[in-house]
Amino acid sequence: MQTLIRELLAALGEDPDREGLVDTPKRVEQALQFLTSGYRADVDKVLNGALFTVDYSEMVIVKDIDFYSLCEHHLLPFFGKCHVAYIPSTKVIGLSKVPRLVDIFSRRLQIQERLTSQIAETIQETIRPLGVAVVMEATHLCMAMRGVEKQNSFAVTSSMLGAFRNNGRTRQEFLELIRRRSAVPSAVDALNAIAGRDD
Repeated sequence: MQTLIRELLAALGEDPDREGLVDTPKRVEQALQFLTSGYRADVDKVLNGALFTVDYSEMVIVKDIDFYSLCEHHLLPFFGKCHVAYIPSTKVIGLSKVPRLVDIFSRRLQIQERLTSQIAETIQETIRPLGVAVVMEATHLCMAMRGVEKQNSFAVTSSMLGAFRNNGRTRQEFLELIRRRSAVPSAVDALNAIAGRDD
């Protein structure tokens, strides 16, 4: 990988041997290995070690989870907040494992839509809850630094499964709860408007 990075620097018109760039191939390799560490993580191992049987059937929410990922189209970062909720049937996931799950899937080459679905579907398959909801709000540097160059825009994606898809009141409760003290309440307002269409 370091050889390829040296070749890339040269192709950009730089001198890979100048003082400021001598160690850049090594640093870039280390950074890319970290930013794509999700490929080498075992989702089952992370989650199955923290599943607990409890008699609890109310909504569990972990909100404002910071995430950072790389857009698979330009290898530029996108980052923001992730909100995850589920309604247990028989098992719950250790709370610290929900952000860990977000990290595993975000530390891959991604598009936001797939990332959102992967988190929701993994929770659904692992504990078979009554429902799962995931909302992600992100700024994409491929839009801010290049292309349309819209620095203040952000993307909102959601995946609603089970009770969150089928029950408008449950979905609305989730959206209201994540709106409280949200960093970007306007994003949740937009989802509230969408959710209200089929209540």
